[in-house]
Amino acid sequence: MMLCASDLTVARGGIPVLEGVNLTLRPGRALVLRGPNGIGKTTLLRTLAGLQPPLAGRIEGAEDGIAYAGHADGIKPTLTVTENLNFWASVFGAPGIALALDALALHDLADRAAGQLSAGQKRRLGLARLLVTGRPVWMLDEPTVSLDRTAVAMFADAVRAHLGQGGSALIATHIDLGLDGDVLELGPFKARPVPVGDFDGGFL
Repeated sequence: MMLCASDLTVARGGIPVLEGVNLTLRPGRALVLRGPNGIGKTTLLRTLAGLQPPLAGRIEGAEDGIAYAGHADGIKPTLTVTENLNFWASVFGAPGIALALDALALHDLADRAAGQLSAGQKRRLGLARLLVTGRPVWMLDEPTVSLDRTAVAMFADAVRAHLGQGGSALIATHIDLGLDGDVLELGPFKARPVPVGDFDGGFL
């Protein structure tokens, strides 16, 4: 499943942050988004994932094939690690959670309530959800936050395995994960400032 964006303009709070973005995400490949804080990496990911509309341009492909992992871990604190993964497996019709537990080394935490986990353990659980979605296109926003070096390596291996099975990954990160893919620098796509006289336009 291929995802393409052409001449895309995306906005945060109604104000354009990136414009003229063109990208193609192909099966078996990763595409890493790079740029300084605040340039619009999260906004672009959310737009591509269908969580907000673009101001202009076209997005083709993927649609229901996307699994999005944002800054929030997306876990239920009163449920155990196993119960959280089983919940998401039931939502997506996954056959089981063993692979997800293995990939992010969660077996020893399986019966612990998610609310009792450390920040890094919660992040591992949040990322493990990707493995039970069965969706081919992963969109990841700073996925390695709170992860130690060992956990980063585990996550990179999980992404690599996903790519090897024909999946793809669009990742906003400053960390070199050693993946087979390309880098898209977003600096050249920074939107022009809204003219001061166009005060109302900044809120449309």
